[in-house]
Amino acid sequence: MAAFEILRRVEEGAYASVLLASKEDELKLPDRALCHELVMGVQRRQLWLDHLIQHYTERDVAQLDMPVRLILRLGLYQLRFLSRIPASAAVNESVKLVRLARLRSADTFVNAVLRRATREPEVDPASKILDPIERLSVVTSHPRWLIERWIKAFGAAQTEAFALANNEPAPVAFRVVHSHASEAPESNIVRQLQDAGAELVASEVVQGAWRITGGTGLLAELATAGKVYLQDEASQLVAAIVGARGGERVLDLCSAPGSKTSQMADLSDDSAIIVACDLHEHRLRTVVSTAKLQQLTSVHGVVVDGLQALPFPDRSFDRVLIDAPCSGTGTLRRNPEIRWRISPADIEDLVRRQRQLLFNAARAVRPGGQLVYSTCSVELDENENVVQTFLENNEAFTLTKLAVDRSLLTSSGAARTWPHREGTDGFFISAFEHKG
Repeated sequence: MAAFEILRRVEEGAYASVLLASKEDELKLPDRALCHELVMGVQRRQLWLDHLIQHYTERDVAQLDMPVRLILRLGLYQLRFLSRIPASAAVNESVKLVRLARLRSADTFVNAVLRRATREPEVDPASKILDPIERLSVVTSHPRWLIERWIKAFGAAQTEAFALANNEPAPVAFRVVHSHASEAPESNIVRQLQDAGAELVASEVVQGAWRITGGTGLLAELATAGKVYLQDEASQLVAAIVGARGGERVLDLCSAPGSKTSQMADLSDDSAIIVACDLHEHRLRTVVSTAKLQQLTSVHGVVVDGLQALPFPDRSFDRVLIDAPCSGTGTLRRNPEIRWRISPADIEDLVRRQRQLLFNAARAVRPGGQLVYSTCSVELDENENVVQTFLENNEAFTLTKLAVDRSLLTSSGAARTWPHREGTDGFFISAFEHKG
């Protein structure tokens, strides 16, 4: 029932990751894991499941009431992807769910559809699709317009690999918070996690990041205590590229929820001044509380609309980071609902804002200072094209060579990471120097 309720709220515009986190204390560990698997799996496979529903029901999925559609998605996902759940249990629980959701008139229909699915377990809803783009769209469960867009930008092979990777769970990554080093240095925390049964692998993308399998209980305790911070490796790479140092003034213009802000503060020292900005005060409070939990005293929160003239003197910061609001297409493993919500018009609007943020932030960079632009999007419009427009209109800035592994560099000198290549979120990072 919990997975159904979350999916119903996601249909109304909520975010699955937030709702799953809010349900954790209400569910026992096995139920929590199953709920997470069902919610994320159904969203990742939504288009494929809908084509399967259409086959078994012989009607347009759009004609079904939303709750019935969700129950059928949940039931079919269990039948096709969760071998540890007996088919009879998946069918019976789905029929019970119909009744719990007060949709009793649909219980016979749901039962018949899922019973048919158990009799025809080999049906492939994409097998008869002749159009290769439409077929890839259904097989990988992405909107056709995104598949077309990515093929045009990156080619068919890269698109297929990326889209397939988007349907796999993202690895868990973290960094040790060095401000706690006096009581629990990194070596001690790594050993504690290993003793708790966790498998740790040092990141190949950025120094100081770890991938972890197992040991989730202790990891959660350490995160709650502010001793580690859960953060994707590519996200950690952004702060590493900024490279904040002691005594410097650093502006983080779009700082919430504070992952990169706190990392920059932790990599420098208390003599740095990290000015964390966000448009919304409640989001900024999260940044400040994260810094406080990690015992970081150099972070100072300021409510700022980055699309307007900034309330800081020109050329007053040594380093400026714009981790820009974006489409988030590099995070579809973690946020699969994004693929069903964004549109080409949304991307166009984001590009306008990204350009304005970059132009406004540039005025705050001192001569010789550094400006870093990043997104968790793979879209060329939001990345390379924004950078090109900026450079064409700001002669005082030049691209900076990034100190990253050569495999991450693009032909334009930016860094890109991919879920199917590095196993990280899809990030884009570019840096500029103010020539003065």
